[in-house]
Amino acid sequence: MFKKILIANRGEIALRVIRTCKEMGIKTVAVYSQADVNAMHVRMADESVCIGPAESSKSYLSIPSIISACEITGSEAVHPGYGFLSENASFAEILGDHGIKFIGPSVSHINTMGDKINAKTQMEAFNVPCVPGSNGEVKDIDDAYISAKKIGFPVLLKAAAGGGGIGMKIVQGIDQLETLFLQAKSEAKKSFNDDTIYMEKYLEKPRHIEIQVFGDGKGKAVHLGERDCSLQRRHQKVLEETPSPGVNPREIKNIGKICANAISRMKYEGAGTIEFLYENNEFFFIEMNTRLQVEHPITEAVFGIDLVKEQICVAYGIDMSLSQEHLEPKGHAIECRINAEKLPNFSPSPGNIKEFHSPGGIGIRMDSAIYNGFRVPPYYDSLIGKLIVHADSRSMALGRLSRALDELIIDGVYTTVDLFKDILDQADFKNGDYNIHWLEQWLSDQVK
Repeated sequence: MFKKILIANRGEIALRVIRTCKEMGIKTVAVYSQADVNAMHVRMADESVCIGPAESSKSYLSIPSIISACEITGSEAVHPGYGFLSENASFAEILGDHGIKFIGPSVSHINTMGDKINAKTQMEAFNVPCVPGSNGEVKDIDDAYISAKKIGFPVLLKAAAGGGGIGMKIVQGIDQLETLFLQAKSEAKKSFNDDTIYMEKYLEKPRHIEIQVFGDGKGKAVHLGERDCSLQRRHQKVLEETPSPGVNPREIKNIGKICANAISRMKYEGAGTIEFLYENNEFFFIEMNTRLQVEHPITEAVFGIDLVKEQICVAYGIDMSLSQEHLEPKGHAIECRINAEKLPNFSPSPGNIKEFHSPGGIGIRMDSAIYNGFRVPPYYDSLIGKLIVHADSRSMALGRLSRALDELIIDGVYTTVDLFKDILDQADFKNGDYNIHWLEQWLSDQVK
């Protein structure tokens, strides 16, 4: 087994990886920016290395700095967490050139799935159902008119290298097409230095369903059910649950089998997530994430496994312990992403944590790296914690979540805790009757 792993990340995910490594007897190395000198992941790791100033581009995104930290500490492998360099093929390749194992999929798989056009082509070849769309890149406005006419309005313009809704435009009619096409290309160029745009049919009221997959890199692969990620604001997930309250379990088993087959044929290594829109009893592939997801703890809860441990073991070359016939989910799990943001505008709220009390009890997990006196820096994502609950049924999980939210105390910064308390009171959510547009519509109604 690896003797020492460097975690190329910060915050709760770095701490989460460190915990698994400690349980496995593996030494850990934390990297940190000058803004994170007092961060919990730095305190918990066996060693730590400062890799630059507060700006991400000069620290957590600095490949030379992280490679240097690996060499200084003698780290044999790197776990990238999520975000930052987790889906950066160049980073994985450079690590390999230095004899350091990247805990994740191969460079070729990161490259293929990182480009949404190539990913869709690959999935179509594996008989994974896809959203009707353009035949690859929409090169110019004339091409856009041809594709839109074939697909039928409304259509969705998307950046091939994109994510988080950047470069994404909903086009309701032909009169909007040219303006929004040019806007999408401009946003994509500015954010990703790649203005490649493709087009898909815009689904009116879908759910966002993702399938957790795992492969050993040799052809053995499994799926670990679904996560319903339909509660979103500006294309960013807010709350996730498993199983989905809006999809028949038989349909999940069927699409899961299709996904596992695709991963097997790819000879994919490690954890990945295949994401779909689901409408009118049909699944439509939208993208694949070649990394651990923020919401992975709810899958761990219902299956009783440690996905990070599985990642590390497979990366080292140990045979995958997961087998489909033994993977049976139990109960229901929900995750709330707790952000340091001020409602109702969701503006970032950096500052000092004056008081923090984590909820406890049966079926409660709080993944967070904050503590009393910790300063939430203004330089990074506003996620400061994830509250995860697990219970025998959805109704029990909702009751447990309500109790845990009441018990959670975070004082000194504004948070989104009250948002979740309000959501839990809504009949639509209680009944599981929501789609990817529900949350934004409900939020809009609150300010009228």
